[in-house]
Amino acid sequence: MALILHRGAELVPYEHLCSVPVPEATASHIPLPHHHLVDMVRYALGYFKHEIIEEAHATTPDGLEYFGLMKLRSPHGDYVDTCGLRNSNSKRFPIGIAFGAAVMVCDNLSFHGTHVVRRKHTAGSKRDLPGLVAGIVEPLAAQREAQRIKIDRYRATDVTDEKADHIMMSLYRQGVYGVQKIADIAREWDTPSHDWGSKTAWRMFNCVTFGLTGRVAEQPQLTRTLHDVLDAECAA
Repeated sequence: MALILHRGAELVPYEHLCSVPVPEATASHIPLPHHHLVDMVRYALGYFKHEIIEEAHATTPDGLEYFGLMKLRSPHGDYVDTCGLRNSNSKRFPIGIAFGAAVMVCDNLSFHGTHVVRRKHTAGSKRDLPGLVAGIVEPLAAQREAQRIKIDRYRATDVTDEKADHIMMSLYRQGVYGVQKIADIAREWDTPSHDWGSKTAWRMFNCVTFGLTGRVAEQPQLTRTLHDVLDAECAA
């Protein structure tokens, strides 16, 4: 998970959220208690059988802004998803909910994920948010099953060193990484930092994502391009 706090927000227990004062509503801004956002997302995740195995919450010292992350275990394959949350009762940014395998929430207002919902603090936000969250969470089952099938195919597809070189150069040409990263990823391919099995498309996937640590959360389209290149190689 990527919950980055370097602009004053501090980690707090969930129970603290319940005691944070909520400002008075105005005609254009209806504050949402931070714990209401967390509870709503927890309910939607639980309803669709996603288990929260780790969570972190943070607020600014004045309690007006909230940032959080939930690490989820999916019942559809051996995968971990992440849910990012943020809420501002100071009118600085809208309610935000992000989902994906790689999510980043930062108190400098960086907020990234594969699926992101943003809603202004209006009278209709409490009414609309549960349906919007459910609309993202419910399809995760089908997405994770499709991902399981894809990864099984990657694990079953052998990749020669010659083909690995071709994949690495294809990813470079498509802008997934700069020329300086090629040597790092090639080194991971030859002598992996972790046990990603034999030389298969799955090993290549992990070599690239390991080499792009940090960039994937900020630019989820990089993972999509990586999948496109590997899918083409697996179909060849």
